[in-house]
Amino acid sequence: MRKFLSYIPTPTLAIIAIILALAPFVSEPHLLQKLRMLFNDSLSRPIDIFDLFLHGIALILLLIKIFFMMKDKKH
Repeated sequence: MRKFLSYIPTPTLAIIAIILALAPFVSEPHLLQKLRMLFNDSLSRPIDIFDLFLHGIALILLLIKIFFMMKDKKH
């Protein structure tokens, strides 16, 4: 995982994560909507689960990459 993330430039990953997390820009972002559904226990349709994954994966990868960068900086 660390090797895979090292090939992706951090600014590029950050831009992708922000765009996907905030899309669509005109109404409520899908990520917030799907997280609300998850916490309300109403996230049951496969399309909603896929949508949560799609809009959240770049943000998760960015957080993992930042964690690895902080960990490497300590050593």
